[in-house]
Formats: sequence, C-alpha cells, structure tokens
Amino acid sequence: MKVKKIPMRTCVVTREKYEKRELVRIVKNPIGKIEVDFTGKKNGHGAYMKLSKEVLEMAKKNHALDRALETEIPQSIYDELESYLEQK
Repeated sequence: MKVKKIPMRTCVVTREKYEKRELVRIVKNPIGKIEVDFTGKKNGHGAYMKLSKEVLEMAKKNHALDRALETEIPQSIYDELESYLEQK
C-alpha cells in the first residue's frame, strides 16, 4: 500500500513547520485585496499562520503577516481570525 505524503507548510509568525490542515492561509489576491482563505485554494499570494490565540497576538505585535504579504493587513482580518478561533 502506498503511503500518502502529508503536505507541510511554515507558519510565517513562528517559523515552525506544521501540517497544512493545522494552518490558516491569508491571501493577497491579484487586485491587492487581503482575504482569509479557510479552503486553501483561493487565487493569489498566500501566507500560512498557525491558528491559536498566542500566535495571533504575536502576528499583530511583530507584523509578520504584513512582511510576508508585503502590504498592511487591515484590523478586520485579525478580527475575522479571532472570531473564527472563538467559534472553534
């Protein structure tokens, strides 16, 4: 039986490798709009981030997502991630 390869991605905040399904993708689409991509399939330049309260606070503090996507991340994106964390 063939062993299926598990895709790994690096969190832009902590620089640790995780399985792709443990991370959330933040996308800068071709027109420059920033979106949260829970499916991992939206078109555009993406950055992966581990979804936890501590990592989210670190991302706000050190602007890791801003640097990874080369643009300023609006507060609404952080709010959307925070509300998703509370639902989970």
